Amino acid sequence: MSDFLPAASSSADASTATSGPSRNVVVLAGGISHERDVSLRSGRRVADALIERGHSVVLRDPDASLLPYLAENRPDVIWPALHGASGEDGALRALLDMLAIPYVGAEAKAARLAWQKPSSKIIVERAGLATPRWVTLPRDTFRELGATQVLSLVLDSFGPEVVVKPAMGGSALGVGVLDSADDLPRAVVDAYTYGEVALIEQRVRGVEVSIGVLDLGEGPFALPAVEIEPRSGVYSFEARYNAGETRFYAPARLDEATAAAAREAALTIHRTLGLRHISRIDLIIDAAGTPWFLEANVLPGLTETSTVPQAILAAGHSLGSVYEQLGEVAIAAATV
Repeated sequence: MSDFLPAASSSADASTATSGPSRNVVVLAGGISHERDVSLRSGRRVADALIERGHSVVLRDPDASLLPYLAENRPDVIWPALHGASGEDGALRALLDMLAIPYVGAEAKAARLAWQKPSSKIIVERAGLATPRWVTLPRDTFRELGATQVLSLVLDSFGPEVVVKPAMGGSALGVGVLDSADDLPRAVVDAYTYGEVALIEQRVRGVEVSIGVLDLGEGPFALPAVEIEPRSGVYSFEARYNAGETRFYAPARLDEATAAAAREAALTIHRTLGLRHISRIDLIIDAAGTPWFLEANVLPGLTETSTVPQAILAAGHSLGSVYEQLGEVAIAAATV
C-alpha cells in the first residue's frame, strides 16, 4: 500500500451524506488542561464535519457528569478531541475501556508512553531513529544540586543552542528555542510552569515538518508532510493558532527522496509507539535530509490552522469523510 492516502473519488467526497449507517457520536472537547481553548476549537470542527456527514453528534466536556452520561446514553463511538493531559495521557482512555465504548485514537498504555516525551524518545531511539540529544531535569534536581551548577553543566555539554520544553504537554506551551546561554534559566522556569520536569534538547536546525498518520481500515499510512515556516522563526503557541502567523506548505517543499524518508520515519514511530487510528509526528529535517524525531501527538490539533487537516485536504479528501472513517475503524476494532 502507498504511504499516501489513496486518491478520493469525486463522487464519494462530493456528497455530504454518510456512506454507511448514521452513528450516534460523542465528541469530547474542552477539559481542564492549558490547551482547553484549542481542544474546543478542534472538537467543534470535528462535530460539524460529522454532522455534515449525517451523524447525530453530541459535544461534551469531560466533567463530573460525563461517565454517568455515557453509561446511560451509550454512543456508537466516542471521538476524543481533547488536547493536553485531560485527553492524551491515557487516563480517560482507560476509563473508556472500562465502559467498553469504542473510541478513536490510541489506547491508554500507548497514549501514556507517547504523552511522556522522554519515554517516547527512548523508545524511538531504540528503534534506530534519530532524535536530538536530550536530558530531563526534574525541579527537585535544581533544588538539590543548585540551578547554577546544573545549567552550567548543560551548557558545557550541549552548547547555547538548545530547546527547552515541559516533559509532558503540547501546543508549544512552555517551550523555549534558545540561541543564547543567557536565556536558559528563564526558559527552564517557563517550562516548570507547565510541569515538574523540563526536557532540554540540543537544537537541530533544518526544515520543520509535521506528518499525520492515519489508519482507515487497511493499516497505517502517512499523509503528505506539512512544512512549517513561522514568521517569527519559532513555532510558538501563537504561531500555531493565530491565522497568518505561520506559512504552511502542504505538501512540504522537499525532494521526493527526503519526503519518502520522512514519511517512513513517521510510520515507524507511529507503529513503534503502538499508536492507532490517528497521530501526528513532528520532525526536523536537517541539511543532510535526516529526519529527527521531536515528539508524537496522540490526538493532533484539528483546528483551522492545524497541520493534519491541511494534509488531509492536500491529499484530496474531505475532513468529514476521514473523521467518519476513523470512527468506523474504531467501531470495527471493538467488535472483533
